[in-house]
Amino acid sequence: MLTFRVLSALLRYPTPELKVELQLAKRILRSEGILTASYLESVCALVEQLQATPQLEAESSYVDAFDRGRSTSLYLFEHIHGDSRDRGKAMLKLLMRYRAHGLEMSSGELPDFLPAFLEFLSTRAPTEARKHLSEVADIIGLIGRRLRNRGALYAPLLEAIASLAVAGTRDQSLVTEGDQDRDDTPAALDAAWEEAAVTFNGSAAPMDNLQVARALAEPKS
Repeated sequence: MLTFRVLSALLRYPTPELKVELQLAKRILRSEGILTASYLESVCALVEQLQATPQLEAESSYVDAFDRGRSTSLYLFEHIHGDSRDRGKAMLKLLMRYRAHGLEMSSGELPDFLPAFLEFLSTRAPTEARKHLSEVADIIGLIGRRLRNRGALYAPLLEAIASLAVAGTRDQSLVTEGDQDRDDTPAALDAAWEEAAVTFNGSAAPMDNLQVARALAEPKS
């Protein structure tokens, strides 16, 4: 589904090249119609806001949303395992899943990075993609709620992604039994802001997903 490729691209650092392709992103989202009307409009509104935002301000909004502590990290297993060894085991298991479906990671990018996970979902059939997503939908939804509590620009995007999961069918292969969401009270959120910043990998070209989506969306001659 091209929608997952677009959502993946929108979650990456807002480079000038990405901003040029935002109109294409809206067209793909509307043409596929995977998101429900309310989520579609909220994501398209975010896209329009990014289009109208000066470059430095857009970059600052992204950093404020995702690079100011662990509570809104886009690295999914950070929310489940923290820095424990279990995170490494979980990432290896996810990497093996990717490879089993013919997807190789970009050099230096971690498999639990949400944009990478969404790219994987874009290669799967719709029903299968939704089932994979259901395994981590609670985490994605939690990130969205935390962003909304902060008034962050990207909150609707995370909420829309979580909405695509299959309700009530979460597999426990990624989220192990007994793992609980972090405390989401205002005090806990304030404390999370004081944690060391999460460093994001910048090796993957942020335009790759939309370029592929453009090629797939163009009619064949």
